Amino acid sequence: MAGKENHVPELTFLRQLPLSQDAVELAVELHAGQLRDSDGASFVMHPMEVASLLDSSDYPDHVVAAAVLHDVLENTDEELDDLEARFGPDVAGLVAMVTDDPSIADVEARKHDVRERVRVAGGEAAAVYAADKVSKVREIRTALAAGTPWEELEPKLQRHRTSLAMLERAIPGSRLVELLRFEIEALDELPPVG
Repeated sequence: MAGKENHVPELTFLRQLPLSQDAVELAVELHAGQLRDSDGASFVMHPMEVASLLDSSDYPDHVVAAAVLHDVLENTDEELDDLEARFGPDVAGLVAMVTDDPSIADVEARKHDVRERVRVAGGEAAAVYAADKVSKVREIRTALAAGTPWEELEPKLQRHRTSLAMLERAIPGSRLVELLRFEIEALDELPPVG
């Protein structure tokens, strides 16, 4: 496995998405060496899952590309201006919309701020946000199965429930919102045994 961290994956869903392919190259480079807390996999798997969810819901290339890049402003040294120069204002704007404001110290206030921005923006920003939450709830399931205590994960799941309520109003009937509801209900009703 050594030397694979900078490998750009050739994922089938990206074949017809040139902007997203470019986004994957940058995301792999920027997230190199970062691992997911839930399972120790390469961090870039999270934005790839989010992008795949958007692609399978028939969102256009610029939205899928934004999904690939949605964590680079929070988790790397990448700047918004650089994203805009390389990918354009649509992609950069979506990434900025779903990015936590680091100037807000309190976690709950920071998450509320993003939820409120997404609620107001709706549309594509809400779709990227919803797909991210689907992936995050799946990560909670993985963490529980690996033995992480429920008490440690419950605050995150509660934030996702709050996000679901907002998304049901912002993009009602969305496939992604339905999927998020399923993931939360499944976790509540059929939690993994860790």
